[in-house]
Amino acid sequence: MNASSQTSMFLYSVGQLLSYLRELLESDVLLSDVWVGGQIVNLTRSHAGHIYFTLKDDTGGMRCVLFARQAAMVRMAMENGTQVMVHGRVAIYEPRGDLQLIADFVRPEGVGVEQARFEQLVAKLEAEGLFDPARKRALPAFPERIGVVTSPRGAVWHDICRVIERRWPLAELVLAETTVQGDAALVGVPEAIARLNATPGIDVIIVARGGGAAEELAVFNDETIARAIFGSVVPVISAIGHETDTTIADMVADLRAPTPSAAAELVVPDRRDVLAWAERAALAMSANVAALAGQRSAAVQLLEQEIGRELATRVADATARLDARATQMATLSPLATLARGYAVVRRVDNGRVVTSTSEATAGTALDLRLVDGSLRADVV
Repeated sequence: MNASSQTSMFLYSVGQLLSYLRELLESDVLLSDVWVGGQIVNLTRSHAGHIYFTLKDDTGGMRCVLFARQAAMVRMAMENGTQVMVHGRVAIYEPRGDLQLIADFVRPEGVGVEQARFEQLVAKLEAEGLFDPARKRALPAFPERIGVVTSPRGAVWHDICRVIERRWPLAELVLAETTVQGDAALVGVPEAIARLNATPGIDVIIVARGGGAAEELAVFNDETIARAIFGSVVPVISAIGHETDTTIADMVADLRAPTPSAAAELVVPDRRDVLAWAERAALAMSANVAALAGQRSAAVQLLEQEIGRELATRVADATARLDARATQMATLSPLATLARGYAVVRRVDNGRVVTSTSEATAGTALDLRLVDGSLRADVV
């Protein structure tokens, strides 16, 4: 329904009017993100976990609903009579035409709007898993290219350069220049993180800002920067303000450093420690090689001794077997029989052994084989 194009005599249906009012409310920036303070009255809870109540002050009241999902994130006891600050959006419940506040966060009155806003965003991002320790990545042990998101005009950039040069000069620093304060940082910091993610070879990113008042650091409590850090493909270490300052950017980062200089200390090893470790490793390796060589020498000696013993045993066994076989052969040899006075008689004409007198008639030439030679004889 477009009111400007219709005359006042046009008859609207209830649904058309309510739909028009809903569109007006949803398009209003203020009413879609509003904090309202007042006292809780008429509080009820549904079986589904939704909380219904009225927020009132001396001049009026407004119906409110806190749905179960958001109610589960409330860290305070909600009771009738409690003075609270409620965040939400104004909407219209068309079936009854009721104006209501759809709440998503409730805090006790007196906390302060900025603190309540901070706690609301923390609860929201925590519920989405942005602070989950399981998703935080380890930093590389020996980074080659380190991206730095900061302003080049402050002491932060120079401090980081000085520490890296002293500890690990092999690393290359890549500056993604941006302002780190005020509304301009809400655009500049995410863009700088994106540029470094698109730069080849960046191993880790430092998001850094020096100390300052809470108002100057507040930009790092913004959801835009938090999501830029969360979405970085490259691990991010945050170094915002001093050690006592904690921002949402710190909570999302893979690692938080108490100061920019400390971030530079954490992101690279100390070359002196690495050299000392290398020397210890070399000495240990030399000792291991020497020990291994000694072990191999002793093992070779043992092996040689075992082989010698085995060879001697086998030679002795073979010699014994040969002696036994020689004795057996000597016993079975025809020469042994001949030595006892026997002879082998053969016919000279055909070489056959004569075993009977009938095989050698008168005039047959015979060959008599004795133990020490042969004799020639003729049968008469």
